[in-house]
Amino acid sequence: MSVSLEETKKIAELARLQLSEDELKKYQFHLNEILTYVEKLNELDTDEIQPTYYVQTSRETLREDRTKPSLALEEVMQNAPAHGNDFFRVPKVIQSDGENS
Repeated sequence: MSVSLEETKKIAELARLQLSEDELKKYQFHLNEILTYVEKLNELDTDEIQPTYYVQTSRETLREDRTKPSLALEEVMQNAPAHGNDFFRVPKVIQSDGENS
């Protein structure tokens, strides 16, 4: 399998690249080199190899999920510049279509 110059132009267009004719020929060569290498990999016999989901043998261990006591609501609300009914009050940031700015 090889990539033609026209296919290289199409790939460059899809990637939104503006390439000169020399650059197109250079990239065509590199793309064909890559495809040659991939074809070489296809020659490997992988019938006896089991599919793997993790390439690494060790998996990252995460810490245990534990609950901890948090601040009391009254203590939290003391730090809020404006609050009411156990909620933070914030300035309005969205206007409806009928309001003037």
